Amino acid sequence: MVSRSAWLAWLALLPSLTTAAPVIEDAWLRATPPGAAMGAGYLVIDNTGGADDRLLAVAVEGVPAVEIHRTVIVDGVARMRRAEPLDIASGQRIVLEPGGLHLMLMGLTEALAAGREVGIELRFESGIVKTRAAIRPASGARREAQ
Repeated sequence: MVSRSAWLAWLALLPSLTTAAPVIEDAWLRATPPGAAMGAGYLVIDNTGGADDRLLAVAVEGVPAVEIHRTVIVDGVARMRRAEPLDIASGQRIVLEPGGLHLMLMGLTEALAAGREVGIELRFESGIVKTRAAIRPASGARREAQ
C-alpha cells in the first residue's frame, strides 16, 4: 500500500509532468553577407510535456523582426509563407531546417558573422524558453543531428 505522504508527493509532481517546457536543440543561424537585410535560423523543438503547446513568437538578439516561415513550391518556384502560430502536439518533434519550416530574420542592420553566438527567446503558450544559437558559415552550414 502506498503511504499518504508518497501519494501527496506524487500528486505534487503531476502538474510538472504535464506542463514541462518544450526542449530546444541544435539552434543555429546561417551567416549573412554584409548588407543583407534578411537571414534564416533553424532549430529543433521537442514538446516533452503532457499537453499540446503552441509557439507564438520568436525573438533573436539583435534582430528587429523574426517570423516562422514554411517553404512551399508554387508553380515550380520556392516561396515563403508565414507559419505562425505553430502548433506542437504533446510528444511531437518539430524540425526547423533549410527547405522547410525556418525562422525568417528580417530587418538585419548588420551581418550575422560566422563564429558568433546569439540569444533566442521562444514564446510558447506554456511559457518562455531561452537558448543560444551559433552562427554558421553559409556554405556547409547544414549539419546532421548528432
